[in-house]
Amino acid sequence: MGNGSRYDIVERSETLPFPEQDLNEDIPSTRKMPRRRLRDLNIVQNTNLEEVSTEQQTVVGFSSVPDTLDESVEFQTENGGTRRGRGRTLLTDLCNLNSADRVKVTRNSHGQPVGQEARLLAGYLGIIARNANMLPINYESWHNMPDSNKNQALSNIKERFALEVSDAYIKKALGKKWRDNKSILKKEYFKKPMSLEEKLQNVPPGMLRYQWGDAVRLWNSKKGEDRERVGTSSRQKQKFTHTAGSKSFACVAQATEASSGQKVGCLQLFDITHRKKDGTPMTPEAAEIMEKLKDKKAEYEATASTDSSVNFEDIDNRIINEVLGPERYGRVRLQGSGVNPTQYFGSTSHQYMPSGSQSQAEVQRLKDQIVQIQASTDEQISQLRAKVAARKAEAAAREAEQNKKYNELQLQLQSMMTMFQQFQNPPS
Repeated sequence: MGNGSRYDIVERSETLPFPEQDLNEDIPSTRKMPRRRLRDLNIVQNTNLEEVSTEQQTVVGFSSVPDTLDESVEFQTENGGTRRGRGRTLLTDLCNLNSADRVKVTRNSHGQPVGQEARLLAGYLGIIARNANMLPINYESWHNMPDSNKNQALSNIKERFALEVSDAYIKKALGKKWRDNKSILKKEYFKKPMSLEEKLQNVPPGMLRYQWGDAVRLWNSKKGEDRERVGTSSRQKQKFTHTAGSKSFACVAQATEASSGQKVGCLQLFDITHRKKDGTPMTPEAAEIMEKLKDKKAEYEATASTDSSVNFEDIDNRIINEVLGPERYGRVRLQGSGVNPTQYFGSTSHQYMPSGSQSQAEVQRLKDQIVQIQASTDEQISQLRAKVAARKAEAAAREAEQNKKYNELQLQLQSMMTMFQQFQNPPS
């Protein structure tokens, strides 16, 4: 696969199938809610300003992909119909931000970005992730992306944001946006009833042709199909999603705590993020889980009233784990990205140590992985054995054919020798 270097970009820029876009033009908005303006956010001056021209910021920071700012567009559905929805985000105000200004992004106690500035940052990360010049899609995973590309993206982000969050958090969030972008491109341009050649020619707008070709060949390979199968299996296990939209759980919790003046627990956060606008649960499954959580909390509170050893701070987390099952290793449910058990519970907390059910679940997960690996290995071994057997059969067939020809030549030679002897010794 290509490395997406700047030299490759210059050499292959003629493959971009779109005109240059004026980032300063006024783009109509069809949202019912008013747009967030930069003047409503926390803007600070950059004390260590390094002069960067506006032209350079635009070239590096914004792909020429024809994004729109909440513009209403039509999408084609799987059954051939159309639906209307918002287009991609283009943060024009942020693009035109004075080079000396930065949008300050604050963090919570767990190091996660919060506030309206966090949502602006998330939108900008999405724009950067879609920039094929900066973050090429023709790498198998985010781990294979060169550090030089990641650092270039991080530097571009810091040209517009004063970050309290760590660089590691930004890179991890950027990787999530990058994977999401690849998934969208795959669904909209690859998963079509076309031949491989047609898919290679179906280059998305703003995508470099050689990158798209590399990605298509990976998706079309056995390795790509196996990875898709595992991802589909994991996705099917998810029964419902949250209703927080573009807000992170950290932002939802911070906004709720700011309005109520009280700390938001896991149970309350689950309830907030799994209801529709009218207050009803988003799905019957969510409603059933809410009832189980409510009943389980009543049980714990009844026990706590007679048992002083019960820790009220741990009740919510215990209830969540009992009703929803143990969380994946290294994750804390309803806390979002960037929070691990050690950070959240503390290294000495019993919550950090897996319970019996959690240990069994982790063992089962590892067993399932071993079974998948074993199945894949067995299939590869079978294929290799079949190839070896086929080659042996071909070799045996060639050897038999050669032996046949050799025997025929021997018979011909013997016949010729007999005739020669008869010619030299004719009968008297």
